[in-house]
Amino acid sequence: MSPRPAPYTLHFDAKLATLRKGKELRDGLSSALRTGDNLWLAGDETANVERLRLAATGHRFGQHTTFRLGDFLDMPDPDEAAEADIEGLAECDGYLWVIGSHSLCRKQPDDNSGVAEGIKELTKVQADANRFLLARIPLVQNADTEDYELHKKAPRPGKEGRLRRAARLGRRALARALAHDPHLGPFLKVPSKENGFDIEGLAAAEGGRLFVGLRGPVVRGWAVVLELRVKAGKRRGRLKLGKIPGAEHTYYRKHFLDLGGMGLRELRCVGNDLYLLAGPTMDLDGTIAVYCWPGALQHTTDSLVSHQQLRRLFDVPHGFGPTAGQDRAEGMALLDAQHILITFDSPAKPRHVGAHDVLADCYPLTAEPAAPAAKRSARPAATTRRARPSAAGGQ
Repeated sequence: MSPRPAPYTLHFDAKLATLRKGKELRDGLSSALRTGDNLWLAGDETANVERLRLAATGHRFGQHTTFRLGDFLDMPDPDEAAEADIEGLAECDGYLWVIGSHSLCRKQPDDNSGVAEGIKELTKVQADANRFLLARIPLVQNADTEDYELHKKAPRPGKEGRLRRAARLGRRALARALAHDPHLGPFLKVPSKENGFDIEGLAAAEGGRLFVGLRGPVVRGWAVVLELRVKAGKRRGRLKLGKIPGAEHTYYRKHFLDLGGMGLRELRCVGNDLYLLAGPTMDLDGTIAVYCWPGALQHTTDSLVSHQQLRRLFDVPHGFGPTAGQDRAEGMALLDAQHILITFDSPAKPRHVGAHDVLADCYPLTAEPAAPAAKRSARPAATTRRARPSAAGGQ
């Protein structure tokens, strides 16, 4: 049985809350992250990240500020109107990490389209450049306000004269690394929400170690978490994929998780564990649950993780019946060691507060969840010796 959540109000500035074509920021939240008293949010309709601040009293975040990613990075598509479909935020080593969905998008027929025109529109698949974003931006706490701020460059703590700089991976670097992967390569050409390649969720650990959640593909019921090492490239403003020892493939590890057919929506590091928000990979209503993957950061090879080796912490209610297609949990922030904040894409009307605000749900972790049934560790996937491809990264 799921614990009873407490509502938190997310207050958005009226001047920043309405997006293009009359859409509301509150209706498309895809990732949530807490640093200090700040809550960072991202959506799938912009190329921005939003920052709120915890109020002194009450369950409320406000003092809304928007940061345009284009002010810190040379975006793959510099058009200010181009969205990035941001699906993951993470923080580590003094950086805010940002990742786009890296997915293709099939055009949706217009409501006014005729049959022939609508069928033709369904053949159109596009690859928006900003969706292929993986970047890090220096994150600095303001000594006066105690708010965390983004900077294009900032001093590197403990290394006088050295700077941290905003940088991104080349837009095709990850796709090139995965192009010939036997599990994932075939899905790179399949649009999102059709079990195609679709990133949702990012967690970061020390040394540029990243865990990337895949909403799709789900492979024979197994969800996939990619593990990457990302480091500074030779060109200023660029990152590159680093080699990973102990993996079958040079630039990434694959971790297969039995989540009962669900894909990933959000990831968070908690010590050596990973918390996982899981839900349907297709565009439909279905079970949404929070899991703990114990010892995830201790793996040194590709792995296959059975459901007995995961802890299912609680389920998150979703829309059904009159609210079908609504209240789809996509963001998960760690408020503290005992609480998780869940934000929603397409929130149902009861979550709307006033003209621009929205309610998120805070779930307690009241007790240590039951230990996994299986005491054995997740078994590593077999490793084979093979020729190594050339280094990934660059433009």
